[in-house]
Amino acid sequence: MSPSPRSWRRAGTALRGWRSRQWTVAGAGALATAVLVGAPTDVVPNPLFGRSVPVQWWNYPALAVTAVLAGIVLTTYVRRPSSSPEPHAADGGRLGAIGGVLSFFAVGCPVCNKLVLVLLGASGALSYWAPLQPLLAVLSAGLLAEAALRRLSAETECPVTPSA
Repeated sequence: MSPSPRSWRRAGTALRGWRSRQWTVAGAGALATAVLVGAPTDVVPNPLFGRSVPVQWWNYPALAVTAVLAGIVLTTYVRRPSSSPEPHAADGGRLGAIGGVLSFFAVGCPVCNKLVLVLLGASGALSYWAPLQPLLAVLSAGLLAEAALRRLSAETECPVTPSA
């Protein structure tokens, strides 16, 4: 039986081993994610975008969790010293990307999403889509957390060398 691609212990070891460069990238990645998701959805107020429905209270913590987890996942792509194994994209890369995209739909204005508006209309967007958005936020955070766990676990995984 092959070992699990994820381990809380190995992920914690990886985080404890991060240098200031990785923490700087994590902070910058979190800030960039907050702006890239928060500005167009107008959760982060700005003069370029607006929304027809007020921001909900849960949009702020959902955006914060998304930003922090995305910053961690993005940092796992920073090149490390040659003594550390490089995690592969299959170790959570797709989960992180899907989680990031879902977060955009989770915190966005329900009637500003053109696809939802065409499929459900304005009243359908408010009646059916808006109640699903908190669930999307939880799913997004779960996918980002799993991606972070897998990629961090892979950072401290012992490489297996093929026998001759």
